[in-house]
Amino acid sequence: MTGTVYAVVVTHRRVSQLAESLKALVTQTRAPDHLIVVDNDNDPAVRELVDGVAVPSTYLGSRRNLGGAGGFALGMLHALAAGADWVWLADDDGRPADSGVLATLLACAAKHGLAEVSPMVCNIDDPSRLAFPLRRGLVWRREVGELRSGAAGEDLLPGIASLFNGALFTADALDAVGVPDLRLFIRGDEVEVHRRLVRSGLAFGTCLNTAYLHPCGSEEFKPILAGRMHTQYPDDAAKRYFTYRNRGYLMAQPGMRRLLVQEWLRFGWFFLVSRRDPAGLAEWVRLRRLGRREKFVKPEGQQ
Repeated sequence: MTGTVYAVVVTHRRVSQLAESLKALVTQTRAPDHLIVVDNDNDPAVRELVDGVAVPSTYLGSRRNLGGAGGFALGMLHALAAGADWVWLADDDGRPADSGVLATLLACAAKHGLAEVSPMVCNIDDPSRLAFPLRRGLVWRREVGELRSGAAGEDLLPGIASLFNGALFTADALDAVGVPDLRLFIRGDEVEVHRRLVRSGLAFGTCLNTAYLHPCGSEEFKPILAGRMHTQYPDDAAKRYFTYRNRGYLMAQPGMRRLLVQEWLRFGWFFLVSRRDPAGLAEWVRLRRLGRREKFVKPEGQQ
């Protein structure tokens, strides 16, 4: 497939992990035409690393931490302004599973006429498992094999995609869907872009023939009701703040409101029955109310 591919990577104080990520990105059999790295720490060591890669590159150092949301927005807009036909997204703690990921994604997009295509996002320590549980209806999938139905030649999971971890967008798709919302900072920005992608009516999905490796994030998803449902509970207080505040905003948006009753039931059960933690539920209510009212001031220490 013809067209220029710009890879956009966002990093923050993970120089050694970034080095591994960039090595895997620029040694693809179909290498990106240009690499953009947004550094939310404006670190000279990162600039030096980017300047040394084997493809044309741009280093964007930010003196203010824009978070994943703002960092991807900056990098994606820079890629579009430079004339990218495709924008390939990655973060600093993951990497393509092999050297053929980009070529496979481009071929899958051409075959199925996709505006966006993602690889499977697999656990970097156990690639047979997903890095994040994926919900299909009311069933949560955790194993790579559970994504396939067994049909011969099956190579696409349509209408479902994990964004930012190896996701490949056409420039036209970004014109229609937009870039992440800076206000979200971290947590939920990929859900918001996915929401817009669904509502756009554009064709997208997950390519089942390739993978992106990422540290496991499943520990945040706590099973309830004998594993029939899950609830997200980050152990880190700052991550809980952004997760719950941003979910309050997301659940008030078109396309997400239908999940609101389920949201209250899941978190109510989790805090009151599973954890016996009324104070935790009160904090969840407070934080989601901030998001619903679009009160996006960062907590102290997160500027």
